[in-house]
Amino acid sequence: MPKKVLKEFKVEYLQVLDEEGNCDEALMPKLSNEDIKKMYEMLVLVRIFDQKAFNMQRQGRLGTYIQFKGQEASQVGSAMALEDKDFVFPMYRNSGLLIARKQPIVQVLQYWSGDERGQKAPDNVNNFPISIPVGTQEVHAVGAAWAAKLRNTKQVAAVYFGEGATSKGDFHEAMNFAGVFNVPVIFICENNQYAISVPRKKQTHAETIAQKAVAYGFEGIQVDGMDIFAVYKAMKDAVEKARNGNGPTLIECFTYRMCDHSTSDDASKYRSKEELEQWAKKDPVERLEKHMRKKNLLDDSHKESILNKSKDIVEKAVTEFEKLPPADPKDIFKYVFAEMTQQQKEEMEELFEK
Repeated sequence: MPKKVLKEFKVEYLQVLDEEGNCDEALMPKLSNEDIKKMYEMLVLVRIFDQKAFNMQRQGRLGTYIQFKGQEASQVGSAMALEDKDFVFPMYRNSGLLIARKQPIVQVLQYWSGDERGQKAPDNVNNFPISIPVGTQEVHAVGAAWAAKLRNTKQVAAVYFGEGATSKGDFHEAMNFAGVFNVPVIFICENNQYAISVPRKKQTHAETIAQKAVAYGFEGIQVDGMDIFAVYKAMKDAVEKARNGNGPTLIECFTYRMCDHSTSDDASKYRSKEELEQWAKKDPVERLEKHMRKKNLLDDSHKESILNKSKDIVEKAVTEFEKLPPADPKDIFKYVFAEMTQQQKEEMEELFEK
């Protein structure tokens, strides 16, 4: 029997905005000048929040904190392509995503102080709690997407994870189920080049993360994850496809964390200064700023105004957060189940009514 090619595949790469702020108009998604301004304002807001939260951790005002500097475009761009009714399953590096998804900054700070009340989503916005275990949220997202399909609610589920999670069994199980049942889910891999200290080249031998979708029968695309227009366009297309019943998409946002893995990490132990400097030239906030200046959508005065407004929003949220009363320790028992078990009642009484 002769050999023959059964199937050939390709993986596309998308960049709309280059490092100098030049835009490929043929690829530019449909965005008004006001939309672009809102994108920039949100990028600035989440970056200021990120630095403030980091400073607060260093001052002992927050617990361990996970920064996302460098990944703002991946989170804000994708969030802006979703509707409030859509399900979002964030990972621990997604504070920027949650703020873009209308999660109050006060509550995000609550969460990072160890107060789980910060995870309660606003009314009519379907933000699920942050996942700390690597990859477990992927199967949850597929379940929500399958439920949406069965109920015909036209909702989409979006799940966020790093490239390290693609080596977990949860990722492959979720991808396989999503492909088989053609569910409306979008997998967003924020490939920031390091799974803590392990570089991507030691994480997988695959040339791209995006190509992993091929094995499960649906599309994977790699985008410049520091280009907010590219992220938005890929996400918008994936959302439309999923909402119309045409199944899942894997979006690999090729990005970089311009910070340590966490406040308990020192990335200088495994990354060179030269590498960081090269990636800093791709900064998502500066890139959009360059574009807006070329289009006369931003000048020094407007930039300063946005900066000051964002700082004010964050500082007011910090003041409000630090005035919040502590959680009631009894909540540990009260909110495990819809109704407390008899054992829980007895344990609570034993602990608190002595």
